[in-house]
Amino acid sequence: MDISFTPNPAPASPQRRAEILAAPGFGNFFTDHMFASTWSEDDGWHNHRIVPYGPISMDPASAVLHYAQEIFEGLKAYRRADGSIWAFRPEANGARMARSAARLAIPEYPVDDFVTAIQELVKVDQSWVDGGSSADSGEASLYIRPFVFASEVFLGVRPALTYEFMVITSPVGPYFKGGVKPVKIWLSTEYTRAAPGGTGAAKCGGNYAASLAPMVEASSHGCEQVCFLDSTEQNWVEELGGMNIYFVHADESGQGTLVTPPTSGTILEGVTRGSIMELAKEQGLDVEERRVSIGEWRDGVATGEISEVFACGTAAVITPVGELRWDGGSVVTGTGQPGAVTMAIRQSLVDIQYGRADDTHGWMRQLVSAAE
Repeated sequence: MDISFTPNPAPASPQRRAEILAAPGFGNFFTDHMFASTWSEDDGWHNHRIVPYGPISMDPASAVLHYAQEIFEGLKAYRRADGSIWAFRPEANGARMARSAARLAIPEYPVDDFVTAIQELVKVDQSWVDGGSSADSGEASLYIRPFVFASEVFLGVRPALTYEFMVITSPVGPYFKGGVKPVKIWLSTEYTRAAPGGTGAAKCGGNYAASLAPMVEASSHGCEQVCFLDSTEQNWVEELGGMNIYFVHADESGQGTLVTPPTSGTILEGVTRGSIMELAKEQGLDVEERRVSIGEWRDGVATGEISEVFACGTAAVITPVGELRWDGGSVVTGTGQPGAVTMAIRQSLVDIQYGRADDTHGWMRQLVSAAE
């Protein structure tokens, strides 16, 4: 890729950057630059550039504002003890973005260029990547948000003829301040997240917008997340508002079985989700992808057959589920505290991401060497 570079004339001062990195929160602050490419019918993806981070000038009739032709991704970069910076499975995110693009009738951004764009932007803003041991629980990182939107100025229901691909980055601290905490889940019976043939498997903003009203409902019942059932029978567990879900079934051996609903077009194929399945097998668990009814969840937790429940995603990595609530009842998983299997898998994944354990899967991609 031929990438032009325009330095930010007023970057954050070292003092200001240090203040932000000391308490970044999640998604509150952004680095000095951003990456952008433009697509047109004549030239394809072109005009690759790294420019100062700032507002986007957009016509009120831009297609994305009216017909929601937009997709995005989320991944992280981690600084290791030797100063090098690595990304976790960026090729998998690039491939998923290509699948989302196909579903939304958006031109696919080549996976190799997707990874290159991320790498070049992180190189420019590498001073924003904090060390993994400097935050509360050793989980500081750089959150990376690639996205594509329809930029053509027109009002008409058809695929747009121009698009923008962009990457912005945000320094983030540990998702859970003070340690990993179980969350309470509200069972949504009025809303569904996706339907067969819809966009459930695509990472597009519309899916998340549709989950906001159920999230408000969940919050009103003292819950941090919402669980959606299938749209046809309202019986099968699909996923949470923005996370995949796992169930740990206990057995006499102490190893157990890990169960997760299959991705069948209505569930997002999470990169973290797929990684967990491989790590679980290495830790001696049997892994099953099969449908899980809401009755199996409730009864399994009540009897102790389901010993642990957890959700997963890029932001929090793995989130223990302590309680499921619904209109008229609730059930607490185990003691309501993070389970041993949940935390063992989480630790294995985080150790690989920060370079504290061998990456036998080839998941990590070096973005910046220790010498740069």
